[in-house]
Amino acid sequence: MTLSLPHHHRPQWIGLAGFGAAAAAAALIGGLGVAGTASEYNALAQPSWAPPSWLFGPVWTVLYCCIAVSGWLVWRRSGWNTALTVYAVQLVLNAIWTPLFFGAGLRGLALADIVALWALIGVTVALFWRQSRPAAVLLLPYWAWVTFATALNASVWWLNR
Repeated sequence: MTLSLPHHHRPQWIGLAGFGAAAAAAALIGGLGVAGTASEYNALAQPSWAPPSWLFGPVWTVLYCCIAVSGWLVWRRSGWNTALTVYAVQLVLNAIWTPLFFGAGLRGLALADIVALWALIGVTVALFWRQSRPAAVLLLPYWAWVTFATALNASVWWLNR
């Protein structure tokens, strides 16, 4: 079942602000209450290919913008639907990764979370592709980064067992 208003009745920019707020909330949940992640990250045994801690902020800023616009494009076209429900679930998995990995130090559980996140991003891309190809394409850098982050999480978990 799709809950949507006709295109001309939807407040377009308010919708974009809502998707931006959802992406910002995911970022804030990941960042709030988990102070010192850069120093903790630097203290962990890491693979030689691990990026410097300063790189994560700029990368995630761009990715969260893409995530927000992507969801908004699908919402504009179709209203709230199954694709956006999957999108919302993957955003929740995204939000809880940092508290699991850094806040709780549960790197194995964080690895399970990011693997599920990676799979749901793939499902979201496939569902979005049917509704808005630009929306799906906007998620590809995110999926690529999470692919890299999954490998990094697995490596850090293994090296710090």
